[in-house]
Amino acid sequence: MQDQDQSGLEWRAGDLPVSRRFDDPYFSLQNGLAESRHVFLAGNGLPARLRPGFAVAELGFGTGLNMLALALASAGTCPGPVQFTSFEAYPLATADIARALAAFPEALAVAAPFLAAWTSGARRFNLGALAVEVIEGDARETLPGWQGRADAWFLDGFSPARNPELWSEALMAEVARHTVPGGTFATYTAAGHVRRALQAAGFAVTRRAGHGQKRHMTAGQLETPA
Repeated sequence: MQDQDQSGLEWRAGDLPVSRRFDDPYFSLQNGLAESRHVFLAGNGLPARLRPGFAVAELGFGTGLNMLALALASAGTCPGPVQFTSFEAYPLATADIARALAAFPEALAVAAPFLAAWTSGARRFNLGALAVEVIEGDARETLPGWQGRADAWFLDGFSPARNPELWSEALMAEVARHTVPGGTFATYTAAGHVRRALQAAGFAVTRRAGHGQKRHMTAGQLETPA
């Protein structure tokens, strides 16, 4: 069954949101919250590395599921603030986000402050230990002007085959430029050209076991000059 609306979304298999623009789902078919924890949290050594002032940045905010996974992980682990900055070109409506998150009761249970802020139009808000900012617009234009640097990156754009602009060498170089020495990244994709772009940007790149039916993912650390 497919249910289409006017927001650029197509709902498949009940409540799986799929971008019509990229023909790609917003999260894994094999439990998106579990994928967020495996790929983006564990891939960056979180929550063990969290401390006040720690900064996480993300390409591809989507439904906010990675942010909520981080908020859950930081609860009782770090008093905060943990800075969370996400870059999103096509922000979803609150109703669509809430419909998507209904598949993950644990995440939805802590999402109320986020959904209330989102409804009001706020793109800066607090969520537990997280101080969140969502920067709207094409990351190729917005990331170069960002004044921050991240200790950890969640690279969660749509599939490189369908959304190549978010995985270019130029953008991966900007990711590296906005990473602290020794900072890390993690992503669900193991595409060779993405790994090479990250290596060219200065990251030591490793391939790891993926989530669910996905054989591999990629993680890495920014190498510091000798």
